[in-house]
Amino acid sequence: MNNAVGDAVGNAGTAGNPSTANAASPVAGHAHGQGRGQASLIKMAVGAVGVVFGDIGTSPLYALRDTFAGHHRLPLDQTHIYGIVSLMFWSMMIIVTLKYVSVIMRADNKGEGGSLALLALINQHTAGKRWGRGIVLLGVFATALFYGDSMITPAVSVMGAIEGLSVYQPSMQSWVVPMVVAILIALFLIQSRGTERVATFFGPIMLVYFATIAVLGAMSIALLPEVIGALSPHHAVAMFAADPFRGFLAMGAAVLAVTGAEALYADMGHFGRNPIRVSWLALVLPALVLNYLGQASLLMREGSAALVSPFYFLAPDWFQWPLLIIASLAAVIASQAVISGAFSVTQQAIQLGFIPRMTIRHTSTSAGQIYIPVINSALMVAVILLVLMFRHSSNLTAAYGIAVTGAMMIDNVLLGVVLIKLWHWRPVLATGLLALFMAIDLGYLGANLTKIPDGGWVPLAMGITIFTLLTTWSRGRALMRAGMAEGSIPLEVFTKSAHSSAARVAGTAIFMASASNGVPSALLHNIKHNKVLHNRVVILTVQIQDEPYVDLAQRSAVKDFGNGFYRLTLRFGFLEETDVPAALKTITTCGEPFDMMKTSFFLSRQTLIPSDKPGMALWREKLFAWMLRNAASAMEFFRLPTNRVVELGSQLRI
Repeated sequence: MNNAVGDAVGNAGTAGNPSTANAASPVAGHAHGQGRGQASLIKMAVGAVGVVFGDIGTSPLYALRDTFAGHHRLPLDQTHIYGIVSLMFWSMMIIVTLKYVSVIMRADNKGEGGSLALLALINQHTAGKRWGRGIVLLGVFATALFYGDSMITPAVSVMGAIEGLSVYQPSMQSWVVPMVVAILIALFLIQSRGTERVATFFGPIMLVYFATIAVLGAMSIALLPEVIGALSPHHAVAMFAADPFRGFLAMGAAVLAVTGAEALYADMGHFGRNPIRVSWLALVLPALVLNYLGQASLLMREGSAALVSPFYFLAPDWFQWPLLIIASLAAVIASQAVISGAFSVTQQAIQLGFIPRMTIRHTSTSAGQIYIPVINSALMVAVILLVLMFRHSSNLTAAYGIAVTGAMMIDNVLLGVVLIKLWHWRPVLATGLLALFMAIDLGYLGANLTKIPDGGWVPLAMGITIFTLLTTWSRGRALMRAGMAEGSIPLEVFTKSAHSSAARVAGTAIFMASASNGVPSALLHNIKHNKVLHNRVVILTVQIQDEPYVDLAQRSAVKDFGNGFYRLTLRFGFLEETDVPAALKTITTCGEPFDMMKTSFFLSRQTLIPSDKPGMALWREKLFAWMLRNAASAMEFFRLPTNRVVELGSQLRI
């Protein structure tokens, strides 16, 4: 399995596994980057507020409350209130500000961030090394955990916001779950129509939200100014010294204050490093700190009376319903960002060879505006089931955190490779920084593991299941390619014999090939059954590179075998759309220009027959066969004209 996974990222993809991506073309990708440079920093920072910080921004809805009213409750006294606020503040400073904003965001793959982009970058320097394959597996598992997180975030965010109804009107408690389900269903249903128009309002709405929670926090702090002292790190140390066991358990809820930190890195390609840093340091971090301090002040002043929802009780009577509306909008925006992130991660995983082809639709001409029906439907079902199963945000937060802390731990390992192998930091400095991150993340991960019986098993089970699917697909594709390569005929030998043994007909035939050598099975079947060859025969292989975009000058490579036979390689970045007809129009070194009305595309479709051959367990072979049967058509991914495609099938044992 390790070899296959390493090959999947090392080779990055072939004609057998195409995808669409964030940019319509490399030109669009570069234009997007130029627009980013021309846009004002403030405008980009506002856009980042609307997309990047929704998850971490809605944490005040439930983070402090569940620390004292969740499954592992702390005493409501100054030692614990100040200790938790101090822990949350310094976690945001170390994990978010230092680790992600200051260090990890420097590790970009041509401007793109996220686990898969970082994994592709690392693989360029670790390919072929034994420990490099283990790094790839960790990166894949981090991706699997992300899907678990993307299922829980919409449920907990929207439910945490809508529960304000029962806070202000206890008689409306029974309305909460139906309203949450209705909002989430509506949110998933509009995905197919695109969100470009409403997305323009995300930034301003989130600006209002962060300004609101900052002002409410400041008003509460003014009633007990000494609560600002809770930011001192000695309060966190004092809490653990006085109550180490319960303090450790409380970390499982305190980590909610930093959930969504990985979004800063994942969305870097959309907004750039500096706008995200400005948004975090100038607005989001101060607003969160003020609100947490305000909630702490409220708990100190009113005790358990405010514990139902210290967030909503910050509002004066006249502002309660406006706060409910603003928080609900922020929760919906946070959910939208997670759903869009799931689409983005999926199309990267398809390109890198970990997920079968899926139908991907562009909902606008803007880069990144995509919709994946299968992922949207699966997320909707999973999120609705979570809401119906747990029925309260406090129950959901018990399931929250394991996926996040697990991904953060894996990011530490990937960061270690970057610091030592790519950036060549001095070992003492790199080890010291990694030790700090590891110590904090291990503490949070350990605390969250105690929540497994209370619901933490949900994201863990989801992560393991998705990891199994990803690695099974990667391994199965490697075995299938190896099986197809057995006994393959060198193209040089084939062209000499085929030229004189088959009749030639007018036109161009393009045979899609996953391997960059040998004769594709579709060509062999065509000449065997039809006994003709077109005047121009092109063996086409599509390769996905370990970088987001490929320069136009590097797009294609052509080898002329004579007698009308060519081998053509098209290269795309993992964030580019594999539009083969558009790319063919730019080819000038493969005979006459390509005319789609005179060109036929021949595709191979393999039917997998599970066998007891060594390679994969039989149950995994059956799982791979099922995934292969349900993969979307290659024709759609390559954007091939539907009336110019011929599919030739064959059976294969692995």
